[in-house]
Amino acid sequence: MAFKMSVQKYSGKISEVEIGKGEKAIKIGGESTLPFYSFDGNIGNTQKVGVEMLDVYPEGWTNEFKEMYKDVCDCPVKWAKYIEENLKADFICLKLESSDPNGLDRSPEECAEVAKNVVESVSLPVVIAGCGNHEKDAKVFEKVSQAVDGNNCLFLAATEDNYKAVGAATTMAYSHKVVAESSVDINLAKQLNVLLTQLGVKPENIVMQIGCSAVGYGYEYVASTMDRIRLAAFGQNDKTLQMPIVTPVSFETWHVKESIASIEDEPQWGPAEQRGINMEVSTATSALVGGANAVILRHPKSVETIKELVSALS
Repeated sequence: MAFKMSVQKYSGKISEVEIGKGEKAIKIGGESTLPFYSFDGNIGNTQKVGVEMLDVYPEGWTNEFKEMYKDVCDCPVKWAKYIEENLKADFICLKLESSDPNGLDRSPEECAEVAKNVVESVSLPVVIAGCGNHEKDAKVFEKVSQAVDGNNCLFLAATEDNYKAVGAATTMAYSHKVVAESSVDINLAKQLNVLLTQLGVKPENIVMQIGCSAVGYGYEYVASTMDRIRLAAFGQNDKTLQMPIVTPVSFETWHVKESIASIEDEPQWGPAEQRGINMEVSTATSALVGGANAVILRHPKSVETIKELVSALS
């Protein structure tokens, strides 16, 4: 008797979101089945990989990165061009770390000028991330949205504390996309999406960031939350959860002990750089097979490895 594979058909579908402009613009989402399940249905657009950079010298990054980017990391424009010309990135993630009130505390106007210069210097789509201070991010995103209007950037992120200001500035006043960031909880993710749409943000302009952690650091909560979100979107046709997911892997993995402890301190662990790459690749892989449509990475070898994985499975 011939083998007949069973097929799981879903009624729901993830919305498709376009980021950037021109030939290098990318689309994420659009799938109607679980990640890489091409035997069950339409897997939509291939998962995308972005590279993180800062708007200032990466003082807190490991020495390996400082050496790697030594010729360009003192200038955001040079750094962005280097990523575009030398790495296999689908997009660039510009993190406006200098805006942090506990750091350089640069003004929104200064950040807007830097962001504009970076966006206009490359043809790759740009994801613009804040410093993590929700009040300051709202002020910065308002100015940056205006400065880069017309470039269809993705802003990371709107939270429960600042979604009104961020949502209004990025997608309603100017033609950008926005990330709804919640903290590893399906109900919080759903609530924020509802709040943004009630504000007037169109669902097709929203991408989710449902939380992230490095593998081994409570990642099982991220995995289970992502599973629940995707199964609700597909199986229950829950339109409030049918947005693509972006996961900023590098924001988490390069801060854990396994990635930063020196070989002198932990000789049995092996070279620190390779440990960091392994941590980043493991986390990114977990995110992609769980439902992420895009991941943000830092190390070129991680980017290359994850791009190969996506190509092999798609």
